[in-house]
Amino acid sequence: MDSEEQRSGNVDAPAGAGAASGSSGMDPRKRRRFVIIAIIVVLVVGIVALLWWLHARQFEDTDDAYIDTHIAHISPQIAGRVLHVLVNDDQQVQAGQLLVQIDPSETQSRLAQAEAQLSQAEAQLAQRQADLSVRQATYEQARATARGAAAQASNAAQDLARYRSLESQLPEAVAAQQLDQARSTAVNTEAQYQSLNKQIGAAAAQVKAAETAVTGAQAALKSAQAQVQQAQINMGYTRVLAPEDGTVANLNVAVGNAVAPGSELLALVPFDVWVTANFKETQLGLMRPGEPVDIKVDAFPDIAFHGHVDSIQRGAGQAFAVLPAQNATGNFVKVVQRVPVKIIIDGPRDALPRLGPGMSVMPRVHVRP
Repeated sequence: MDSEEQRSGNVDAPAGAGAASGSSGMDPRKRRRFVIIAIIVVLVVGIVALLWWLHARQFEDTDDAYIDTHIAHISPQIAGRVLHVLVNDDQQVQAGQLLVQIDPSETQSRLAQAEAQLSQAEAQLAQRQADLSVRQATYEQARATARGAAAQASNAAQDLARYRSLESQLPEAVAAQQLDQARSTAVNTEAQYQSLNKQIGAAAAQVKAAETAVTGAQAALKSAQAQVQQAQINMGYTRVLAPEDGTVANLNVAVGNAVAPGSELLALVPFDVWVTANFKETQLGLMRPGEPVDIKVDAFPDIAFHGHVDSIQRGAGQAFAVLPAQNATGNFVKVVQRVPVKIIIDGPRDALPRLGPGMSVMPRVHVRP
């Protein structure tokens, strides 16, 4: 029995060893097939990677982008109580359309008061001008009278000189009474002439005062006209109008509200929107204004928007922050900065009114043809 078991063991041992050697080895044909497949896979992956790189190098994209626009914040120019609100949220309006009506009663009262003051100023100016005309006439009359008095004084002086000359030559030809009378006439006419000269000075001073009064009345008239103009402007401010075409948003006013200058009534989102994309500064090497852009808006994934680069901001965003970074320390860590790029949306035009500020977008710029 033992010999039979030994023989059977000896017989089984070579069989097990052969199986082990067969499992550890691989058929050369299978090995070549595996190597060929691996090489093909590597080549395919390499070709795909090369094609992807050749394609991807033509574009620069970012997900740090959003729809942007200049939102018009509508505020009243005067204080008052809201009489009518003629728009609703999300309503499209046109430039010049009436949005809010402020009660004009107080403003009308101020306008009427300003117009009354204007009428009074015009009347005062007319009165001052009439008084100036009278003063000028009095001055001219005084000058004319003075010219007559000067002629009389000159004649009287000449008569006195002739009497004196005649008296010195023929004393008996001139009576003392005649000489006294000529002397008295010369003195009186000269006194009258000097008095009229003083009257001319007084009349000239009155003309100057009247001219000053006219100037003051003209200034008062201009002031009254300015008050009327300001009251008319304030009257126009009672009608709050849309400055441009757009859509009403954030309506924050109701009938009966008391409003004051600076308090926001509503916001107006214009239809003119664009994309502000914050690209890394390392992406700007080949980017130029005018390059085409493919735009994907998260809110409208089924619409393909197209545009072009309008401008690239001269400076990174952190340079315009309220508290710009101060890197003059020893623990500086370099961080790739973001630079805002403005992208104009070219189309489709019928879909542009659906875009609003703040919406997330993903622009892809064609930096190589």
